[in-house]
Amino acid sequence: MLHTFAVYVDNKPGVLNRVASLVRRRAFNIESLTVGHTETAGLSRMTVVVDTDEYGARRLEAHLYKLVPVRRVDNITAAPSIARDLALIKVAATGEARTHVMQLVDVYRARIIDVSPESLVIETTGTEDKIDSLLEVLRPYRVMEMVRTGRIAMARGTGTTDKTAQRGPAAAAPAGDVSSGSV
Repeated sequence: MLHTFAVYVDNKPGVLNRVASLVRRRAFNIESLTVGHTETAGLSRMTVVVDTDEYGARRLEAHLYKLVPVRRVDNITAAPSIARDLALIKVAATGEARTHVMQLVDVYRARIIDVSPESLVIETTGTEDKIDSLLEVLRPYRVMEMVRTGRIAMARGTGTTDKTAQRGPAAAAPAGDVSSGSV
């Protein structure tokens, strides 16, 4: 099962490597990993999607809290949430094919962001399934290049917590572990 974690970390060099290395050492497969700035200066948010069972997800959360640059970990897998991917797709399109591609772009509520004599670049956001579906209908027109972000996700609702607070609850640590609680 895929588990989605929102991991808030100090925005410092090497943090991404430390988190990815921890996940690799624990033999989890990262399905998606995105990182970006947050509304708080000096704090970045990683959205990490990992293929594991419930026990593995709890273990991974506890291990993430042990990393000094990690401020907070939220497993938003079961929470009501919004998840999106972004894709840029370059499609060969001339003549009549260009018209067909433009119609498909409208159907998928995507946007054309670059036009050249031989190609179109399409920007689309949505669920993984939506992007996969758009790709499939564009393949007959020859997809020349494609790049996708990983999943970004956010819990629904207005409830927020102070992400700059001290590191996670003691309950996040496995039994027998004592965490220092300091940053």
